[in-house]
Amino acid sequence: MPTSITITSEFSGSVVAKGATDDLSAQLLRHAGFKQIDDWHGRRHRLPTTTPLAEQVAIATHAAEMLRAARYDVTLPPSLDTARMSPPVHALGSYAAGAELLGITDQIRAAEDGASLQRAVDHLLHSEHGALERLREALEAAGEQVNDLDDDAYALADRFGFASEFVSSAQSELVDSEAELRRVGTASTSYAAARTVRDHRGAALATSPAADQAKVSSASSSQPAPLSTTGHPPRASTPQR
Repeated sequence: MPTSITITSEFSGSVVAKGATDDLSAQLLRHAGFKQIDDWHGRRHRLPTTTPLAEQVAIATHAAEMLRAARYDVTLPPSLDTARMSPPVHALGSYAAGAELLGITDQIRAAEDGASLQRAVDHLLHSEHGALERLREALEAAGEQVNDLDDDAYALADRFGFASEFVSSAQSELVDSEAELRRVGTASTSYAAARTVRDHRGAALATSPAADQAKVSSASSSQPAPLSTTGHPPRASTPQR
């Protein structure tokens, strides 16, 4: 019976548990809040993509604790482990938005490749639902509300308006960066692989029969001309007239 379980985030944003498929691990995952799926792919456990980030972290951490207590080997990334997130979400009290952003920051720091980094950053940059767009709207609304409450506070309202425009500029600077983020790290890996191939190819050519023949030919052409019996190089024959 396999006893290794991995809990991780998928590209869709859903949290999935893979590995052991016995009844005990399934029962513990369901008790933690995972939904069990049995189809032709086999038995799987996942959280809906609509599950809030803080709830995903809490459920994944609780599931890992129960599974480890039952002697399962559980792999859990820092982005889904409350014990490895700093500072803890509860330390922010009523500042729920800040807690959510800290969770996103932990996901960014825990990214193991360009694709996972892009998924985490998308929580910030999504054109409709990203944190930057929500922040821009909030600053814009704050400026409008200042104007509505006090006509004489136009200077303060303008400051909020300017701040909203700054956020909009940041969005423009990072627009269409998704594909580039997904390619992060792949270029250097491809370069290293290509260089290794060139090195092996060069070594093979250096030890090939053709390379040995070229060395012999080069050595022969570099030898000095033979000396005559007088100790001087033979003179070139003078063409007869």
